Amino acid sequence: MRVLTGIQPSGDLHIGNYFGSIKQMVDAQKKSETFAFIANYHAMSSGNGGEALAKLTMQTATDFLSLGIDPEKSTFWVQSDVKEVLELYWILSAFTPMGLLERAHSYKDKTAKGIAANHSLFSYPVLMAADILLYSPDIIPVGKDQIQHVEIARDIAIKFNNQYGDIFKIPAFKVEENVATVPGTDGQKMSKSYKNTVNIFGEEKKQLKTIKKIVTEQIALEEPKEYANCNVYNMAKLFLNEEELISLQNRYKAGGEGHGHFKIYLAEVMWDYFTPYREKRDYYLNNQNEVRAILQNGADKAKNIAAPMMEKIRTATGILY
Repeated sequence: MRVLTGIQPSGDLHIGNYFGSIKQMVDAQKKSETFAFIANYHAMSSGNGGEALAKLTMQTATDFLSLGIDPEKSTFWVQSDVKEVLELYWILSAFTPMGLLERAHSYKDKTAKGIAANHSLFSYPVLMAADILLYSPDIIPVGKDQIQHVEIARDIAIKFNNQYGDIFKIPAFKVEENVATVPGTDGQKMSKSYKNTVNIFGEEKKQLKTIKKIVTEQIALEEPKEYANCNVYNMAKLFLNEEELISLQNRYKAGGEGHGHFKIYLAEVMWDYFTPYREKRDYYLNNQNEVRAILQNGADKAKNIAAPMMEKIRTATGILY
């Protein structure tokens, strides 16, 4: 089974990114043929300047390799290194009704938030369809907000196939219902847009300072604490095994400790959990040429699939090459 996912280079990763998607990608490598690309063309619709986008692309590659993306098990590349995706994007545009794009929730949501309306933002689902259909994946893991984009890709593929035969595999989306919703420092879902994130990488003191800002109840030190709805507990449980979790629950119920103690505990647990990833990241930061070589090798593997697919599409559509 082939699984494909795209990652926008959007800056510092937080623990919501890790438990919400990255960990699932890493685990998928063990049982599926995994394709993962850095969606730098898509990121242009967010208005990043050239220098910033190049830096964010390398940062994202470095971070994902550090967190467990294995280039021996996965095909990992930068979207722009396989130019066939742009050719397919244009061809698919001819099979995309305007009404389909006008109904896209993402475009409406982003323009409502003040992002400038432009063609790249509007046609984002067509490029995403090209990203998907070029590699014939079986499954596209997505959050609920991305389901519509996969459905659009399916609609475009079906319309193309109806005219030219069964060239495109019709992919299915998969929503991981059991993925934990990671609370932010304010109790809402952790998100950069809410400015409530706890970053994975960074200085230990700065990380502790962020964790100390987590919103908690005001309860006397000696009183027992309720853990089930505590933001600190719900963040900590992501890192703990069953025995450690029970121990933490007992500390809450016993009283004699304040939420400040639990915040320090969370900071220690989180720091220890990501220690091997930080060490790996230090290696890649000091060997950026190796990161570039991994991305190039991944692009070469992706092209080995993209090129023959485009030959079939060109032949079907009458594009001479």
